[in-house]
Amino acid sequence: MGNATEPRVRKFWLVLSIGINLSLLGVLKYYNFFIESFADGLSLLGLSVNPQTLNLVLPVGISFYTFHGLSYVIDIYKNQIKPEKDLIDYAVFVSFFPLLVAGPIERATHLLPQIQRKRVFSYAQATDGLRQILWGLFKKIVIADNCAELANLAFNNHEDHSGSTLLLGAFFFTMQIYGDFSGYSDIALGVARIMGIELLRNFSYPYFSRDIAEFWRRWHISLSSWFRDYVYFPLGGSRGSLLLKIRNTFIIFLLSGFWHGANWTFLAWGALNAIYFLPLLIAKSNREHIEIVAKGRLFPTVSDLLRMLATFSLTVFAWILFRAENIRHAAEYIGKIFSKSLFTVPDLLRKELLLLIAAFIIVEWIGREHPYAIARIGFNWPKTVKWGFYYCLVIALFVYTGKQQQFIYFQF
Repeated sequence: MGNATEPRVRKFWLVLSIGINLSLLGVLKYYNFFIESFADGLSLLGLSVNPQTLNLVLPVGISFYTFHGLSYVIDIYKNQIKPEKDLIDYAVFVSFFPLLVAGPIERATHLLPQIQRKRVFSYAQATDGLRQILWGLFKKIVIADNCAELANLAFNNHEDHSGSTLLLGAFFFTMQIYGDFSGYSDIALGVARIMGIELLRNFSYPYFSRDIAEFWRRWHISLSSWFRDYVYFPLGGSRGSLLLKIRNTFIIFLLSGFWHGANWTFLAWGALNAIYFLPLLIAKSNREHIEIVAKGRLFPTVSDLLRMLATFSLTVFAWILFRAENIRHAAEYIGKIFSKSLFTVPDLLRKELLLLIAAFIIVEWIGREHPYAIARIGFNWPKTVKWGFYYCLVIALFVYTGKQQQFIYFQF
């Protein structure tokens, strides 16, 4: 494709490459979903079939490195990069171990030049990386794993709990998935930084967002920007009529949901987020940049705080669909929340964990103006305060170790 000058020939190689990659992903991850859904559809018509499913082990992180590789091919087609002729450099780009199983989804235009240039060990860069690894471990081990235990109790036994308990369980899952996924990203970025490589930022304090558009510019940034650049913009983006904008928005969110897994709950989660976007599309207020909330201020304004709470509430509700085993489970869970038992005292109230979450949110808020949070937070604090803070994080890793949980995004 890189050597071809005829547009039709270049497009042929592009389509072939994308087809091969997506076919592998489709068979391994989605074949059983499609065949079972087809059988369920026939059963509604009174036809009984026994579909032949595949008993395959899904490779860890296959969605991540599939999109990782596709960006390389698409960027060559768009003449943004030249084909890499050094097999070792290309292999390192495709299989760079810190991001291999759960991202961020890198671009060849960003990562390949860093691999190719000579790197010299930097003490400052390495210590920044270690601090970010420490913060990522705290997010995963102290926040995510402890929240996971209570979230699992709520979701796995929703019939036995009150509405208030299920609402608290949804909150715990909201904190779990953020601590789990952004914690992995922090660890990946920190490990890469020790080796002199800067990976793409994947999170930018999403739970401080003031509307759902801002949330998606701050959450899983590498995937959101991937769909924006390779799907949304080619479809026309935000140009054209309102109906076209709505169509494009639903396409990228349904694809994003489907990317996460072969389950109707993920599609419903994607559709719900697209619905959240509709007022912004109608109001034409979808800003394309990220603004730091209340930059330079210790406390947010009342307006910002209310908007953040409203956006966070919508996000918590959407995560119920993401976590549920199926649509029926999600409907029963949501129905139980909006019952009279919503106004009772929750069963899963853990004050110590809530205090840890509060401390975690405060640290994130203080560090929100820096792109790498803990890598620089406290950098200008008095030495005793700074080191005391780091030692508290290390101690917390041992004192508040929850039941070990697999990283959520390994399954994707």
